[in-house]
Amino acid sequence: MGINPDLAGRIYPAGESYQVGREKIREFAAATKATSRAHYDVEAARKLGYSDVVAPPTFAIIIAQRADAQLIADPASGIDFSRVVHADQRFTHHRPIVAGDELLAELYVDQIREMGAGAMITTRAEITTVGGEKIATTVSSLLVRAED
Repeated sequence: MGINPDLAGRIYPAGESYQVGREKIREFAAATKATSRAHYDVEAARKLGYSDVVAPPTFAIIIAQRADAQLIADPASGIDFSRVVHADQRFTHHRPIVAGDELLAELYVDQIREMGAGAMITTRAEITTVGGEKIATTVSSLLVRAED
């Protein structure tokens, strides 16, 4: 089964919320070699005007990939995850993510472009707080390779 071309324009509603914790931010910062003290130390973050430790900008990928997982798991998509290559990721931040945020992500399938027997799928995750405050917009391009 190939990629379902009718996916373009589909919206996947936000799933379960993601509670941003201090330790998750610290672990992500360490794994990505982010060095700002504001990622690790509450007082350092507060001196910079944040309410708690602040996540590195790419932390939004955690929430975005949870949203992308809905598309990949959808049997109607025709996506075989073993054939997926993550081609591109872009972030637009509306405000930093800090410990204590509770976040949701709604996923939009913006484009499907056939490439030979495969396809390039462009998705957009709109990340907000549970209260509706805009946090980030992420745009992801997934290349789904054709079967051999």
